[in-house]
Amino acid sequence: MNKLNQRSKFGLKFGAAILAFSVVTVSAAQLPVLADSKALSFKKAITMAQESDPWLTGNKHKQQALELMSTAANTLPDPKVSIGFANLPTNGFDFTQEGMTQAKVGIAQMFPRGDTLAIKSQQLKTQSEAFPYQRKDRASKVAVTVGSLWLDAYRVQQTIALIEKNRSLFEQLADVATASYSSALGKTRQQDIVRAQLELTRLEDRLAQLAQQKNGFVGMLTQWLSQFSSEDSTGEPVLASDFALYQLVLSQELPEIELINRALIAKETWLEPSALIRYFSNHPAVMALEKNIQATKTGIKLAQQKYQPEWGVNASYGYRADDAMGSSRADLFSVGVTFDLPIFTHNRQDKAVQSAVSATEAVKTDKILLLRQLLGAYSSAKGRLLRLKERQMLYKFKLLPQIHDQAAASLSAYTNDDGDFSEVVRSRIAVLNTEIDLLTLNVEEQKIGLELNYLFIGSLNTANTHNKTNNKQIVVNSGQK
Repeated sequence: MNKLNQRSKFGLKFGAAILAFSVVTVSAAQLPVLADSKALSFKKAITMAQESDPWLTGNKHKQQALELMSTAANTLPDPKVSIGFANLPTNGFDFTQEGMTQAKVGIAQMFPRGDTLAIKSQQLKTQSEAFPYQRKDRASKVAVTVGSLWLDAYRVQQTIALIEKNRSLFEQLADVATASYSSALGKTRQQDIVRAQLELTRLEDRLAQLAQQKNGFVGMLTQWLSQFSSEDSTGEPVLASDFALYQLVLSQELPEIELINRALIAKETWLEPSALIRYFSNHPAVMALEKNIQATKTGIKLAQQKYQPEWGVNASYGYRADDAMGSSRADLFSVGVTFDLPIFTHNRQDKAVQSAVSATEAVKTDKILLLRQLLGAYSSAKGRLLRLKERQMLYKFKLLPQIHDQAAASLSAYTNDDGDFSEVVRSRIAVLNTEIDLLTLNVEEQKIGLELNYLFIGSLNTANTHNKTNNKQIVVNSGQK
């Protein structure tokens, strides 16, 4: 009987030792690297989303429409031709009866007020110059949106991997508890076995919830990856992407965001808003509004042209037939000038100019609101990043090592029949949760980096805005080393 008890004790301690070794191994092990070459990387997701964004294509067509309209607006209106009979007698409608009767052909040409045509053309051209900035802003926003979705899906994917790696430990805990309870040598109780099974069930439910979350993020991500070609013969757009829109697999590598103005962001000191404004003055969204402001200012000049008269020139040629006696009659030629008199300006021209001035001021307020929004976003993102860095240091150098020590100590005490099984389970859950929290912090750091890079995208070289390929690459490269 004593030999049987000794064998049982040896078996129990041997199982606990294997469990302790497994805990250390899993905690120190790296997650498996995915060998699938079709895994969607962070950079690839952003590039695909920018290349397949139909908004950018539509924006190019809008710019082209305004540029063509600018050329059309600087052209005189078409002349008008008139053909008719004049002074035809009503008592017989005889063309030769009266000397005043004539067949008349006329032409008239109108000349718009002042420099209306040139100013209108310049206004449209200025409006079209805002579109490249709008596309750059859109590409940067797509990088933030798609990058954030990718990072959220990555966080869920890696959390699932962590739980899967730790599930075997809880299974071993359940086996050890069952062995200890069966031998009746340790302090293991039946409720400990139930607790171990309960934690396994909770892990299963947690995995199901995470899978649900990943499906949500992947679904939102795939809408940015769908590529459509030109319309087919029926007028319907054709899905041209051969990328798998379901069951996306993300790469295992967490990108490291290279901040555009790292020195400014990393400082604990804060610049005054007046000093920060210059960093945002070249932001694409601000530059687009600046072009709109210039266009509305041109609208003021356009409204002022209404004080000038509108001119028109007309000429006509009248053919007269011979009279009843066969005598020839001279044909008639007429020429004239017409113009209006803008003398009642109080309720029309004056109000039109005031309206154009108000429209300009309204766009200026939009620029102020945007700058305030950028300042507020910077203040929020920098504050969150600095505090997040503090939490990362706390987790890496204090909290995580302490929790690992606690888990090892509770397992050692339980192995030596001097600890509680529930404490072992709680410590292992604490280790798992802490590792997941650290993963969340690391992912959140990259998301904040995306936000900050969007704010400072204007700090990059904007002289090459005509090079669309370079601009697109800048947006991607600014988000990943």
